[in-house]
Amino acid sequence: MTPGIGFALGAMLCFGASDLIYKRGAAAGFSAGEFLMSQAWIFCPGVTLYAWLTGTLHPHVSALWGGLAGFFLFIALFNFTRSLQSGAVSTNAPIFRLNFTITAALAIVVLGETLNTAKALALLCALIAVWLLLAEADEQRSKSTLPSLVRVLIATAAMALTNFFYKVGLQQGAIPETMVAAQAWVFCSLATVSGLLREGGFRVPRGIWGYAALAALALFGAFVALMHGLALGPASVLVPVAQMSFVFTALFGAAIFHERLDEKKYAGLAIAVVALVLFAVS
Repeated sequence: MTPGIGFALGAMLCFGASDLIYKRGAAAGFSAGEFLMSQAWIFCPGVTLYAWLTGTLHPHVSALWGGLAGFFLFIALFNFTRSLQSGAVSTNAPIFRLNFTITAALAIVVLGETLNTAKALALLCALIAVWLLLAEADEQRSKSTLPSLVRVLIATAAMALTNFFYKVGLQQGAIPETMVAAQAWVFCSLATVSGLLREGGFRVPRGIWGYAALAALALFGAFVALMHGLALGPASVLVPVAQMSFVFTALFGAAIFHERLDEKKYAGLAIAVVALVLFAVS
């Protein structure tokens, strides 16, 4: 069994929960800026306090990779949250979670992780799955969905770079909790500035804190688990396993939000699962 696979599975469940919370927040009418700013105000001091209390807060130059990851994480989550305001979570979450295809390619090309037949087939399956998930039926196509798809594709590329920078920082000696804390401070700063610019002040709508707290808790579990997994095993395997959450998110999104899953979406989800299994056994 691949080292760190248990941590990757834990991250998978937490990422799936965060996707659904984002959709609930968007459905409740909260803007992306409001949601990310309030979530960051909970996440940042929380993860820093946790690292300090557990003795895992050790600032080091390698932790700067965590700060760079925080920059791209903000770009990823801001665009993903905005995409859900006009897009279906059963489409956008699977596309967003397929960011692992880019991360795996970077890990193989840049970090020298092995490329075998199983990984090559997994990447091919993942790309086919993305195409199927983007192939909406003609009657569902409209100009209003195009901005949503553009935003989720930007979020996907940014999240792939985020995951890649995690692995680089950990390889250079950063402690997982310190990496998450460094990421959190950059993310919190950007989310606050963005919120101030877009919302015109520290106006946090009533009722958002429950969603923000749940999202912060889910992401805390996801990032800490993923970091510990990446400290033990290859990014080209563990990141794809962690992103398997999109399958559950799509199915729960269809059940909870009554979003339609047509034949192409079912085929895309099935092929994505095949891709993840191939990654896990490679």
